[in-house]
Amino acid sequence: MQRRNFLQTLAATTTLTVPAFSKAKPIIKPPRLKPGDTVGLVCPAAPAYSKQTVEVIAESMQALGFKVKYGKRMWERYGYLAGKDDERAADINEMFADRSVQGIVCVHGGWGCARLLPLLDYDMIRKNPKVLLGYSDITALLLGIYSQTGLVTFHGPVGAVSWNEFTVSYLRKVLMNGEAVLYKNPKVIGDNLTQVADRIDLINPGKARGRLLGGNLTVLSHLLGTPYLPEWEGSLFFAEDVSEAPYRMDRMITQVKLAGILEEVNGFIFGKCTECDPGDGSYGSLTLEDLWNDHIRPSQKPAFAGAMIGHIRQKFTIPVGIEAEMDAQAGTIRFLESAVI
Repeated sequence: MQRRNFLQTLAATTTLTVPAFSKAKPIIKPPRLKPGDTVGLVCPAAPAYSKQTVEVIAESMQALGFKVKYGKRMWERYGYLAGKDDERAADINEMFADRSVQGIVCVHGGWGCARLLPLLDYDMIRKNPKVLLGYSDITALLLGIYSQTGLVTFHGPVGAVSWNEFTVSYLRKVLMNGEAVLYKNPKVIGDNLTQVADRIDLINPGKARGRLLGGNLTVLSHLLGTPYLPEWEGSLFFAEDVSEAPYRMDRMITQVKLAGILEEVNGFIFGKCTECDPGDGSYGSLTLEDLWNDHIRPSQKPAFAGAMIGHIRQKFTIPVGIEAEMDAQAGTIRFLESAVI
């Protein structure tokens, strides 16, 4: 009933302007972040449930050398959303328009970013490029803004994560130093005889080049058929997810495949699917490895799984829209250009 009412409301609203499907826009890179810059904290999906969590985020940003500015409506609540759609969209638009803010960090994911896509001022965003950082449901903003403006966005930590050394080191390299980074999983054997955690699962060997495009698989697949997805031809497709049973992962990968995306891309990179095992009582279930065999391996395109992308403690910051090269055998991603200017 809620979904039906929401669709009826959209149909009755005459003020929303849905952009037409269009070809890829020229790439716009945001200025790199520097110590002393101000980052804006916004809640485009779930609300800021805990003031202490926000305090930790602010202190983490300050430890990176940044000043912090809060979105005007980040403490609003509308059920499971951080305020009404126009309020959350206004915070995004205002942060991009604010000349005192150099970067935007999303506090949480959750659900709700896709509801904002018709409400964003894409012309203004294009004229005021700046870093936008987040993952999970933020995927809708990352892909929507990139597809409509050409602005490189960043699939990386939201504010309410562990700002550990691994995560911070890659963020610094990408967003502050402007390095052409080589991404490679950590190799930690510990007291085991061989590496156990963060292993690479080779699907198809080989190297491939293309624009890095992707994000959370659930969010991405639900945007199919809308104008808020980029052109996929010649890209490197990356994805991740969390708490999805194998049959749901199967359904989403099948949807992406039926949409022709897997035919268009040059390579496939999957990060982590946290808590996606078949679980107890799932005798006869397919596994993720089975899904790679069914859907990805027949393409014979370079592909691997297990990259540090996803709902995990240690994560890469992946720019959406820059050229990179993947090496499936080595399980690496190498930038061919800087993601910032």
